[in-house]
Amino acid sequence: MQELDRKYRDWRGNIVLVTGYDREKQQVIFRRAGYEHECMQPVERFREKFKRVDG
Repeated sequence: MQELDRKYRDWRGNIVLVTGYDREKQQVIFRRAGYEHECMQPVERFREKFKRVDG
């Protein structure tokens, strides 16, 4: 897994912190504010629903 530290905005306008990319499973791993566990999305779905936030 490739570790990352990037901010994205989801389709609802919420900021998420991308913490990694699992190349083998083709999944993006991220955290939502207030969530106890990490979330995962297939990379293609993530690209459709999330936009990178500068800074």
